[in-house]
Formats: sequence, structure tokens, C-alpha cells
Amino acid sequence: MGHPVILDCDPGHDDALALLLAAGDPRLRLLGVTTVAGNQTLDSTTANALRILALAGVTGVPVAAGCDRPLVGELEVAADIHGTSGLDGPDLDVPVGPVEDVHAVDLMLRLITASPEPVTVIATGPLTNVALLLRTHPSVLPLIRRIVFMGGSTDRGNTTPYGEFNIVTDPEAADIVLRSGLPITMIGLNVTHQARATPEVIAAFRDMGTRLGSVCAELMTFFAGTYLRVFGFPDPPVHDPVAVAAVIDPALLTTVTVPVVIELAGAHTRGATVVDLHNRTGSEPNVDVAVGVDLGGFWRLLIGAVSAL
Repeated sequence: MGHPVILDCDPGHDDALALLLAAGDPRLRLLGVTTVAGNQTLDSTTANALRILALAGVTGVPVAAGCDRPLVGELEVAADIHGTSGLDGPDLDVPVGPVEDVHAVDLMLRLITASPEPVTVIATGPLTNVALLLRTHPSVLPLIRRIVFMGGSTDRGNTTPYGEFNIVTDPEAADIVLRSGLPITMIGLNVTHQARATPEVIAAFRDMGTRLGSVCAELMTFFAGTYLRVFGFPDPPVHDPVAVAAVIDPALLTTVTVPVVIELAGAHTRGATVVDLHNRTGSEPNVDVAVGVDLGGFWRLLIGAVSAL
């Protein structure tokens, strides 16, 4: 049996690949999938998670919808990047499984407390659900092995000059998670911007000769178009699967353990991850921050997992 994980996500093109990696690599045991509003509304992100699982032939993994807005403020989705559905591009018309009749936080609580070993929570969207779990059910903290989240950056942002989308969407939730005392790994833009879906990578998905491979290629082709238009990137970065890869094979990532705090009040920097790489504050280190990635190993992992589904 693989290492037990819960994937909390907001699909999202790169979340879709993260979901496929979590479901397709035998070193992980995907206990459940929870969804949060972020890249699109909660209804859309939940429908997208169900579609991806159905396309991959994954059954027996419960899916629950969570928070439909951040803890504070209004939701601003990323339709300019992911389209009106959150997964624009390929035809995703496929019969899907049911959604659990419980809130995502309740499903996470149930799965974590029922697991015979500590569970890793992988978060690839805003941290709203995770923060709510930790705040309302503190008894689960000893049962969580680690929280690995895609978000933040040691450098600049992609939503505001210093703020990355997942953190900017719900800074208060990120603050709760980072102050939880749990082991935490941050997979930020400084690393994920290196993991770009080049034409060769997209061709590798298409050359699988399967519907799932073709869907991945089409997702990345659409994603490439929006990233070129919005950011001027010639190839789109696939942020979220890097967080899953970090759990499957931590040796793929180079990390440093440093103090990280979330800026909540800055007029121009709200949602920034303040990463104290040189320990200028003297604060206690609280996050393992990714600073490097083995790209060859990462792509072999992701392409191999999708091929296996």
C-alpha cells in the first residue's frame, strides 16, 4: 500500500495533472479528493475533479466539495488563465461519479482519523479547507504527517507583484496553516516556473495514443495559449504536480528550512509569502521551502503515472 494522501484542489489545468499523478503513482494511496473555490467557482472545480477522475478510470476515491469563498473577502477566479469552466480546451464530456454528501472538511476529518498511519495533505489550491480543518478540529494535528502546498514564492508573484494566486486568494487561511506547528513543505513559483510543458512534453502526452494522453496534451496546449498571452511565457509552467511529486519522491526537490510568514496587511503586498532565506529576522524556521527541482525526474514521474492510468 502506498503512502496515504488527501488532495485538496481547485482544478484548474495544472491541478488536473496533479490529480492524475496522485491517482496514477503506486507509491501514493489517494484516500480522497476535496475541492475548494479558487481557479473557478466551487461548482466548477468540483465538476472538474470528477471529470478528471472519470476520464482516468479512477473509482473508489471519495470527492467532497468544500469552501466556496475565502475566509475573508470575495472570491476572484482565474478565468483569464483557466477559462470559464476552469478546464477549457479538451472535450471532457464523460459520465462522472457522485459527490459525497458531506463538506470537504468533514471528509478530511473522517479519512485522517480512520487512517492507520499519519496522512499527508497535499493542497494545490487556496488553503481555505485546510485552515478550516486545523482550526475547527485541532485533534487531527497529530494525525497529519505533513502539509505540502503549492503556493507562494521566494521571488515575485503572479497575481500581484509579490503575491502568488493560491495565497492571495486566501491569505488568512495560509497564515493559519503556516502557524499550525505542523511539518510543512512549500512549493512556490520559484520552482514551479521551471517545470514548463514544452512542445516535446506535450508531444509525449499525445504520443501515448490514449484519450487521457490526448486530454492532457489539449489541456497543456490551451494552458500554453493563456500563459503566452497573459505572462509572455513561451511554455506553460505546470505548478501543482510538483507538489505531488515532492511527496512521491522528496529527492526530486531541493529544500531549505526557513521562517516563512504571510503578509496580511500590506497595501501592495497582501498575500505575499515572506521567505526569510538568510534568517534576517531570527525567527524559528517553520517551513521546508523548495528551491530546486530535478526536471528530468519530475517529467518521467508525471508522464509515467498518466501512462499507467
